[in-house]
Amino acid sequence: MSIDYRLSGVDIDAGHEAVRRIKALARGTYTSGVVSGVGAFGGLFALDQTIADPVLVASADGVGTKLKVAFMAGVHDTIGVDLVNHCVNDILVQGATPLFFLDYVATGRLAPDVIEQVVRGVASACRENGCALLGGETAEMPGFYAAGEYDIAGFIVGVVPRACVIDGRAIAAGDALIALPSSGLHTNGYSLARKIVFDTLGLRVDSHVPELGETVGDALLRPHRSYLHLVRPLLDAGWIKGMAHITGGGIVENLPRTLPKDRGFSLDRQSWTIPPLFTWLQRAANLDEAEMLRAFNVGVGLILVVAPVHADEALAALHAAKEPAWRLGEVV
Repeated sequence: MSIDYRLSGVDIDAGHEAVRRIKALARGTYTSGVVSGVGAFGGLFALDQTIADPVLVASADGVGTKLKVAFMAGVHDTIGVDLVNHCVNDILVQGATPLFFLDYVATGRLAPDVIEQVVRGVASACRENGCALLGGETAEMPGFYAAGEYDIAGFIVGVVPRACVIDGRAIAAGDALIALPSSGLHTNGYSLARKIVFDTLGLRVDSHVPELGETVGDALLRPHRSYLHLVRPLLDAGWIKGMAHITGGGIVENLPRTLPKDRGFSLDRQSWTIPPLFTWLQRAANLDEAEMLRAFNVGVGLILVVAPVHADEALAALHAAKEPAWRLGEVV
């Protein structure tokens, strides 16, 4: 008996079908900078020549074990949103505006409908952030992933004028810390959250939690927010001296990344109420506050550092945009 590629576990026809579905989604994100079409070996993008002394800012990331919750729930479109928004925020903290995005999806057995859902989420978030889905890779790797599972990674490139790079150098003692709320766990802390929810509490993704007013799946799969459109006006006004995207490691490990080495921070713990999802997880696992602040974002998704003279203006602008931002503390 002869053995072909399909018998080895790779379905080329399914791959072609997945690509066919993805092409239209990608084209829907194209911006004026896109030069190449879908299907080329590399994506081509022309940089806006009006940007003075442009600096490119790049980042790559995944969504971690939040994928496991998506597999359990059979919900795949929000994962792509998580991926794009996480990457957008990672370059936003240096003042960059996203230009284009690339995705990589790998699976053991290619299911075109699942891949389409994932990329649909990617494309939707790219459009929301004004970012072109310039290309990507879908890899079928039999024997490498468990049945029904996949992994996804994203790569983003943005641009900022050199004079507008946010590097934290000007941050001084007394500068105000302004917090923007998260929408949930975002894309971090899921290994601990899954341990608590599915192992300790023995719940399912469709279990309703009275304290949260929703199912486990709805609470854990709520998409990671993008802060681009909220922060852009404040960047344009020149008020922001530093920013921290609160991802793995929480506030205590991410805020120092934007501060000069001779600066610390003081938080007003009474300035915000930790959202119910986090307090529910904390009670279920009897976690102390130090561990909570290190494992989760505890309701804080992004922190801005602004001079005291601009703090009230920045808060007023955010509140005018219906964003419940608040004064979190100060630089010391």
